[in-house]
Amino acid sequence: MQLSETVQKLKPSATIAAAAKARELKNTGVHVYEFTLGEPDFVTPEHICEAAREAIAAGHTHYTAATGIAELKQAICSRYLQDHGLEYSPSQVVVSNGAKHSIHNVLTALCGPGDEVIIPTPYWVSYSALVELTGATPVEVETTQDSGFCLSAEQFSAAITPRTRLLMLNNPCNPTGGAYPVETLEALAKVAVERDIPVLSDEIYEKLIYEGSTFRSFATFGEEVAKRTIIVSGVSKAYAMTGWRIGWTLAPADLTAAMSKLQSQETSNPCSISQYAAVAALEGSQDCVETMRQEFARRREYVLGRLRSLPDISFAEPGGAFYAFFDVSRHFGRKLGGGVQVNDASEFCTALLEQAHVALVTGDAFGAPGYVRLSFATNLSVLEAGFDRLEAFLKG
Repeated sequence: MQLSETVQKLKPSATIAAAAKARELKNTGVHVYEFTLGEPDFVTPEHICEAAREAIAAGHTHYTAATGIAELKQAICSRYLQDHGLEYSPSQVVVSNGAKHSIHNVLTALCGPGDEVIIPTPYWVSYSALVELTGATPVEVETTQDSGFCLSAEQFSAAITPRTRLLMLNNPCNPTGGAYPVETLEALAKVAVERDIPVLSDEIYEKLIYEGSTFRSFATFGEEVAKRTIIVSGVSKAYAMTGWRIGWTLAPADLTAAMSKLQSQETSNPCSISQYAAVAALEGSQDCVETMRQEFARRREYVLGRLRSLPDISFAEPGGAFYAFFDVSRHFGRKLGGGVQVNDASEFCTALLEQAHVALVTGDAFGAPGYVRLSFATNLSVLEAGFDRLEAFLKG
């Protein structure tokens, strides 16, 4: 059967592929220390699960409006007003099957062949692939460890061409954990207004911010900025609801109408039960979010301490999310654990998995050769054992 050229060019998600490779090794009976997936290890809080059970009992098991139930749209608007002082109407909300689906909606509604989308690197693995699916071209702009992997206003401005349709900004960032300083965001917002460039602000990790960093939603920098901002977020990370598949966009009305039309044809509505659970997440006590954030903060401190003790490793401290992103390039060409020699980050991750049974994701997949990503969304005992093995591997 002849496959489309678009699908033939499409690469599988590197994070999912890394997890699958680790799972294959596990299936042979090997204990693998798994740090690949960006998924909280916590169980979804009970009051959210109870709301789902109540929704089932009440018979909310049918189609809903394609872009989400009114109760959830209102809950999203109320949460943004309370948390960020942003006023949105339910008509500006599209609820989708996870934040990745939301990003697809934005790109499909705005971009096409001949267009360009600016993406700071390192970037989440799906960004460039989703851009390419529209026929547009990803324009990757390299950021540095010294900058905390944050795009500067000067870099943004220099990357703009007459074909630029969008800037994709992830704050806090996957894979680096970088949290943008407020003054950097403000400078980027000024460029967006002056050059009239829309900004997709992926804020899925906004609740996971650590000491020394501050989160500011991109749309809060004034009315003209808000007119050009598409916020993407969801319940997956903050509420440990990855499998529930609920994401959303907050966007100008004309773009929201276009995405609503698109989603009505592609998927119809997100899961009805998950929508009612998301209402409970947003409207209920937020204590569970803070409890999980504090545990992530403890894990982060442990991970940073271990990274500082590793030989020939460098990194920028993550201000948010639950990732450590570190440079292992000084180990290329050396004899590592089991006498293995590697020449790039992908070979490093393969050797680490096969020799030490530790699973990381290569920075090659994130547009950052020489780096690897470790998710600390797992318990301290697993982190300790995994780092012991990683340290032994590096020392040969």
